[in-house]
Amino acid sequence: MVIDVNEIPREGLHIDQDFDFASLDLVEEEAVLLEPTHAVVEVRKAGSEVLVKGKITTRLSFICSRCLRPFEYAVDSIFDLVYLPEELDEVKEELEEEDLERFFYYHQQLDLREIILEQLNLSFPLRPLCSEDCEGICPVCGELINQGRCSCQVQEFDPRLEKLKSFLRDKK
Repeated sequence: MVIDVNEIPREGLHIDQDFDFASLDLVEEEAVLLEPTHAVVEVRKAGSEVLVKGKITTRLSFICSRCLRPFEYAVDSIFDLVYLPEELDEVKEELEEEDLERFFYYHQQLDLREIILEQLNLSFPLRPLCSEDCEGICPVCGELINQGRCSCQVQEFDPRLEKLKSFLRDKK
């Protein structure tokens, strides 16, 4: 959905819409969208700036980075962005912290679909985990440690590092 900046009315635009994205559009390779991404967005123009404020919600399936099992992840993300015309993109000056929240629109157009996709990708966790206390997979037998099926004895340290351990103990 492309918005012509010159066509934004004085009172702004209110958009309440679902967006369908392919899994290939997502930055997380193993992520799968379970439903369309719902966006409620307000677009306002203030001089040459375009203010885009909104909220996205959806559900995805990720693969846990510890136990490798799929789990559902709910996205409920709010964003507040400022877009400037492309001419200001060419100005070469040191960015202030407030400038990091500014983006640019080109040819008097704003692609709302791209904005929603970017915000969706930014809402993903850095390391998808099914739960914070997920213990993952046993490095010896490959069983899920969370389910208690593993009875392997995992050594606390590598015996080759015994001398280093005694050195550090003596240093104290």
